[in-house]
Amino acid sequence: MTRANRPHADRPPTEGPGPQGLDRPGAPGTPGAPDSHPSYRCPLDGTRVPVEADAPWCCPVCRGPWDLDFTAGAVRASALAGRVGSLWRYAEALPLAGPPPVTLGEGRTPLVPLTDTVTAKLDFLMPTLSFKDRGAVLLAELARRLAPERVVADSSGNAGTSVAAYLARAQLPCTVYVPESTSPKKVEQIAAHGARVERVPGDREATARAARRAADTPGTFYASHVFNPYFLHGTKTYVYELWEELGGRLPEAIVVPVGNGTLLLGAALATAELYAHGLIPERPALVAVQAEAVSPLARAFRAGAEDAAEVPAAETLAEGIAITAPPRARQILRAVRESGGTFLTVNEDQIRAAQLDLAGRGLFVESTAAACWAAVTATPPPLTDRSTVVPLCGAGLKTGVAAGV
Repeated sequence: MTRANRPHADRPPTEGPGPQGLDRPGAPGTPGAPDSHPSYRCPLDGTRVPVEADAPWCCPVCRGPWDLDFTAGAVRASALAGRVGSLWRYAEALPLAGPPPVTLGEGRTPLVPLTDTVTAKLDFLMPTLSFKDRGAVLLAELARRLAPERVVADSSGNAGTSVAAYLARAQLPCTVYVPESTSPKKVEQIAAHGARVERVPGDREATARAARRAADTPGTFYASHVFNPYFLHGTKTYVYELWEELGGRLPEAIVVPVGNGTLLLGAALATAELYAHGLIPERPALVAVQAEAVSPLARAFRAGAEDAAEVPAAETLAEGIAITAPPRARQILRAVRESGGTFLTVNEDQIRAAQLDLAGRGLFVESTAAACWAAVTATPPPLTDRSTVVPLCGAGLKTGVAAGV
């Protein structure tokens, strides 16, 4: 794989018209980015709408997910000392800023070496035990500012838990749609935060369709980790933290699990922004990991396709990335290719073994979170001697030990 040195193609253009109430003055001591009024933009047909309470949750022309017209400001390492100890410290790069943001102290998760070349970032130590807190906190703060009549979300578990927790923090009620097969522990956690849980028969896509029908009701804010781009601007802080923690550099490869691609696309945003501001000399390869049982993106990548065809639903221990038809498939495939990255797939036996292996190293994560470790430790090693970071995205307490172990 080669390493790309050009800005990401999906990097949003300059700002468009925006709503009242979303001004983003810089927080004290943290200058704001140039865009004060971001707007939603469709990456396929260019449709733009202001970010307002009555904005449609998807492009009204093609029904696809939104990007955000927003240009991040430069985050200078020398300015970070003494800032708040959460992801809000990267205020210049965020489309929402200014106190008081909704927060549970998310971010700043530790890095732990696993081998001479592979380091794990422990995002399962986030407030709700999942990396999804990075995006959920921005969605909750956006919802707080827009003040909708109701909020809905859909999830296989972790995103729903994060959204429920942060909306509780924002004192906003919500309804979370989950597949009826979702881990009971995840459902319990969602309900504990006060959210109404709607269990939907069928696969993950059936759940998404049910939530989107509810989202079409006037006065509803769809806190979608897939369709709302504010979520991606939260997950990109994963890479900003890597950059800060590694002393202003990034590893040669950033490996992430991919279902809907929210962490990967956030990583692509961050690497493009850091490179554009001259804060890194070159961009790392983005390596995407899917479960072999449900791998539409990996199939499309290997076939050289620009989009992914829907695949049949199948049982997999990596339930968090078992997405049969990712709405942002084109963007995900393009981001991986432009970074010089690739796709890796893992089978169920590899996932089971990886979860046990990590637990034996003191790191008990859910089976989906073990997929990246399974991929980088496969035989033969796919990344040889390249410096690599893998995310451990969700805690093992959410699902327990994988069946069959």
